[in-house]
Amino acid sequence: MTAEDEVHAVSAALDAALVGNDASTISGFFAHDWIHVGPDGITPKAALIGWIASGRLAHHSMETAGVPHMVSTGDTVLVTARRMSTGTWDGVPYSADEWITDVYVRAEENWRCALSQKTTADGDRPARS
Repeated sequence: MTAEDEVHAVSAALDAALVGNDASTISGFFAHDWIHVGPDGITPKAALIGWIASGRLAHHSMETAGVPHMVSTGDTVLVTARRMSTGTWDGVPYSADEWITDVYVRAEENWRCALSQKTTADGDRPARS
């Protein structure tokens, strides 16, 4: 199995865990110092896990459009894909259509997401090759 295949499986399992809203399971997919970078700046792992544990953030669905673009070098794999999700934030429903890049690193024989960056998708424009 290639590094890309392994990370693809881990990424799918992370998506399933997010929809399951189990904070402790989700936490295990992320490196200790994982961060999310978005339009509002940086969110650390502890904040995300806290929001999920408290119910402030709940994911209801998550799906990837098309085939993710993957680049690997050594013990690092970058995954870029368009992702649609739904959920609630403070009890208010949301839906998101975003481009996301996740950076996975191999740590002690396991793949962990070390960084996630998201940007809102701009219309129906497909991925460029």
